[in-house]
Amino acid sequence: METSKFREHLLGATEQEAGTFLRAQAGGDVDFLVVLGSGLARALAETPSWLNPVAKVALSEVPGVHSPEADGHVNELNFYRYFDKTVAVASGRTHLYEGLGTRPVTALVRGAAAAGAQAVLLCNANGCLQPWNLGEVMVIEDHLNFSGASPFDGTFFLDTSTLWDARIAQSLRQVCERRGTYAFLRGPEYQTRAESKLLRSSGVDCVGMSTVLEALMAGALGMKVAGVSVVSALSFAEEATDPEDVVAAAVQAGHTVQEATRAFLEGAA
Repeated sequence: METSKFREHLLGATEQEAGTFLRAQAGGDVDFLVVLGSGLARALAETPSWLNPVAKVALSEVPGVHSPEADGHVNELNFYRYFDKTVAVASGRTHLYEGLGTRPVTALVRGAAAAGAQAVLLCNANGCLQPWNLGEVMVIEDHLNFSGASPFDGTFFLDTSTLWDARIAQSLRQVCERRGTYAFLRGPEYQTRAESKLLRSSGVDCVGMSTVLEALMAGALGMKVAGVSVVSALSFAEEATDPEDVVAAAVQAGHTVQEATRAFLEGAA
């Protein structure tokens, strides 16, 4: 199905209202959207380029968007000027496991598309299935959706074979330590050891509870899609996963996420 048809189907009155709201805050079109995940809310805060947003609102002020509920997520949306482009940076997101359905999960992406956004960078924290190190950052080059959910209803068929933009991913690989495949599980429970073994045997490198529905929506709306995932838990570790430790590990990756954001903006331009 053509992107124009997707937009006609997916961008209704609420999305147009959200787009109008975002344009009013940004002082014009929003060019790029960046969504920060668990523990990454302040990843850009101490970088000179990101110290002074041109505007700041609560995410929940955007029509259709809910306040984030998960640990390490903040109800905040900042707008910046990066060279001659406007960048909206969300400090949190809504997850499928919160039980609100898929529409709130993808609401910000739809609103950003209605406001003119051409590309999105989706960041998250993960459980790693490889012998990698906590705090390393993986470029998402492909995904598996094991959540049982889709952001679409009806006979709207999206080709996802080139969903993750190869050109932007190449730019991200210059600053991130790893590259690989991300698997999306609904959560909120972490996977069992048997599930981890099955996922790894299926070619999965890292597992998480977000990002994929947003990526699918963005792709359907004609946006370039890129993603990075922070190693925040080791799925085969003997110790049980502590959510606070996941957030702490993501915080350690702040500098790499800063560099990844810069690489994304330059690669997507």
